[in-house]
Amino acid sequence: MKKTICSAAALLLLLFGSTGAFAQKKETAPLPSKPVSKANVIDEVAWIVGDEPILRSDIERQRLYYESMGQKFQGDARCMIPEQMAVQKLFLNQAAIDSVVPEERLISQEVNRWLQQVTNELGGREKVEEYLGQPYAKIREERRKIVAEEITVMQMQQKLVGEVNVAPSEVTRFYDEVNKDSLPFMPETVEVQLITVKPKVSVSEVDKVKARLIDFTKQINSGQYDFATLARLYSQDNETAVKGGELGFLGRAELEPEFANVAFSLRDPSKVSRIVQTKKGYHIIQLIAKRGDLINVRHIMLRPEIEVSEIDKATARLDSIARVITKDSLTFGAAAMYYSFDEDTRLSNGQMVNGNQQSQNYGTARFELSDLPQEVSAMVSGLETGAMTKPFRMYDKNNNQVVAIARLQARHPGHRANVIEDYQVIKGLVENKKRGDMIEEWIKEKQKTTFVNISPGYRDCAFRYPGWVERK
Repeated sequence: MKKTICSAAALLLLLFGSTGAFAQKKETAPLPSKPVSKANVIDEVAWIVGDEPILRSDIERQRLYYESMGQKFQGDARCMIPEQMAVQKLFLNQAAIDSVVPEERLISQEVNRWLQQVTNELGGREKVEEYLGQPYAKIREERRKIVAEEITVMQMQQKLVGEVNVAPSEVTRFYDEVNKDSLPFMPETVEVQLITVKPKVSVSEVDKVKARLIDFTKQINSGQYDFATLARLYSQDNETAVKGGELGFLGRAELEPEFANVAFSLRDPSKVSRIVQTKKGYHIIQLIAKRGDLINVRHIMLRPEIEVSEIDKATARLDSIARVITKDSLTFGAAAMYYSFDEDTRLSNGQMVNGNQQSQNYGTARFELSDLPQEVSAMVSGLETGAMTKPFRMYDKNNNQVVAIARLQARHPGHRANVIEDYQVIKGLVENKKRGDMIEEWIKEKQKTTFVNISPGYRDCAFRYPGWVERK
């Protein structure tokens, strides 16, 4: 899944964000800053939406959780939290009617991501169990239910809204009418071209890696060590090494083709695969489980060391290319097409494209410096427009060491978003407004046909959607 799944509250931020429910909102909060205390309340049904109850203890627990994460309510939490829950239940009820079921793969990915984040933060499974006061299996089970509901709500919203089309005239009209001070401030951005050269890897270094992986296989097969222990100790895939090399359930398309072909051919969890070469390195793989079209395996990955002499050769080659560009014998873009090893930029004149999906510049040639690879950002931050860096070392998207030169193609000063320079940003605001309007109308209509019963203690609330209590 490309984007991190947000919390139940954030799922409805499109609708509740403008109400000022929270004075501050954290992007990622896997755990509260301190354990959530247990609400000491006599439980009772506070709301019923359709045939789904919202318990008073659920509301209180959610309030304590928000407060423990430092989120401040500007409104009445007693009113805002159950209404938020009620809106979510409207979507879940509709999802049941429309048979909207979240993909098992997405649920597993998000649960595994969250558990790993929490485990790393607290320092182990035992710490997680101690902190949350439940066995790890129970924590996983409860998180799975939460994530399944979150994904279901998102998928239901996407189904209700469908494809939102915005005409250029709508974008222009929105920009003409909107209060310009309400538009987002666009930080300084840069456009960068890149050429990389990949140092050669010697046969002897490849042989060393293969020999180590063969030795690991022997140790596993003999029972001297288990696969997960060796993965934690030696795998150079840092993201999975801490989990004993486990990837979690994935589909074939989510794995590199060479890796997938071998992984999906495994039948016996006690066996270790042959050595597999991918763009990221060399692997051995062990099957954990299969579930339909999904597979869960663990792996150990090693990369051959690059000799200093090969890095020096790659640096000298880039020096030569840079001299040719400086003499105007060749443009930077043409040099990228002829000489660059970077598969993402080579065919586009070396033009880097922003791949940070959380950035408002995603998919464009513009980068905030923080969105660029760290090594590139450091080299271009002080350049004049049109200037070129000296050769420098960096890591490509597969975490392989390369030598690169970069050119600062353009620098855009920070400014308030406008329809000329930031058309896609303004268009996105119009699209979001359309989606929000459509969802709001759906909620208001759904209130009219859904059984809702609110206990007297909540009926005096100033709800965002007053239809909860207006109906007879």
